[in-house]
Parts: sequence; structure tokens; C-alpha cells
Amino acid sequence: MIDVDLLGNVVVVLSEPQDAVNIAAVVRAMKNMGIGRLRLVAPRPYDPYRIEGVAHGTEDIVRSIQHYDSLDAAVADCVRVAGFTARRRAAKRALSDPRSAANNLLSFASEGPVALVFGREDHGLPNEALDHVHLVVTIPTTNHASINLAQAVLIALYELHLAAPEASRTLAPPKKDAPPATSEQYELLFTDAARALEAMDFFRTRNPEHVNRTLRSIVSRAAPDSREIRLLRSMAIEVLRTIERIARRT
Repeated sequence: MIDVDLLGNVVVVLSEPQDAVNIAAVVRAMKNMGIGRLRLVAPRPYDPYRIEGVAHGTEDIVRSIQHYDSLDAAVADCVRVAGFTARRRAAKRALSDPRSAANNLLSFASEGPVALVFGREDHGLPNEALDHVHLVVTIPTTNHASINLAQAVLIALYELHLAAPEASRTLAPPKKDAPPATSEQYELLFTDAARALEAMDFFRTRNPEHVNRTLRSIVSRAAPDSREIRLLRSMAIEVLRTIERIARRT
């Protein structure tokens, strides 16, 4: 089982990002997926406060952003580097998908930092940059392969997050959790439902045996809990009571 601490060794590297809004969207994706280390290579000038304004609650990531003059310097300490690209290349490279890349990167993360490298918004990573990565990753798409920078980062980090399931947020159980319905509760429901259908003359043009059997099959597949099956039974009983009230008025 992968240790959640391995995510602390994951580094996102943006090479020559052009737009602060895109950086902010990447920071938000990182926050969502539990990744906190961002390195920027020769970015256009940007205002960190603007990034925090777009990606609320990410001050910890924004304030720890590191800047580098070259991609080589940004990944110099990394033991595994994956470069993401959408373009077909003339050179025959072994290509990986984000899921395979996530498992590969995490298998090295116990030894040191591992990097996911993304190119600038308009041109992506050049061949010269891909020459220095260990994995070349493409995201499967239709023939329209161009993906927004932050979307590509989110897809890549999502796969990393899935590969380290201990990092996932635990969802709280329902506020009013109920035990499974008993066989007795099922039978009470079916009895009252049949009575209600009979009272509304539903079986006038239908076979009661077939209808009741189909109802049993539907409810059994749904597997309602005890609270839900009580609600269904209450509906059937209320139908009977309504019909009785109407009959008394006439």
C-alpha cells in the first residue's frame, strides 16, 4: 500500500507559464488533490495576490512557489520526471498515459522528489525539454488533443491521488443512517402495496400476480433500508386512507 506521505514528494513544474489565471487554476487543482509543491520556470511576471484571489484558500502553496531560470535546474533534484505533451513527435518515444505514469512516479517518490512537467499554454513542451524527462505522458483524447493547462494538471494529479487512496477525503456517513430492511418489513410493504393497488382498481385490466411479482423484483433490486421501506409502506397506507375518506363522503 502506498504511503500518503509520498504525495509530499510530488512536484508540479510549469515551464514558461504565460497567464497568472492559469497558474491559479493549477494551484487550485493541486490543493484539491493534496499536492503542495509548485515550481515555475521563467514565468511571465505575475502578482501572487492575484493568484490567491482566484484560487481561494491556497496561500500555503502560493507562498512556497519556487522559481527557476531553466527546466534543468527545476528538476535537478528529482529522481523521476514525467513530461506531459499532446503533440505527436517525429522521434519514437515510449508513451505513457496518466494512470500508468502516476504509479510509476509514486514508485520512485520514496527515494526523492518526482516531477510532473507541463509546457507553456500555446506551444507545450519542446522536443529539447522532452529529451530530459524519463516518461513522456499523453492524455487520451479525441483528435482534438489540445487541453487547457490546468485541466491537464488536474487529470494528472487526480490519477496520482487515486494511486494514493489514503490521501482521499473520507466522506461522512448519512446523518440518519438506517439498518437494512428485514424480510418482515418487505412483506408488510408488499401486502399494503397490493391492497392499495386493489383499492384504486389498478388490477382491473392487469394481472395481479404479474404486477405484484414485478413490484417485488423492483424493490428487491433497489435494496431500500428500513427507513426507506417504511416510507414506501406509508405511501401505500395513505393511498388506502385517502380512498376510504373519499368513499365516506360519497
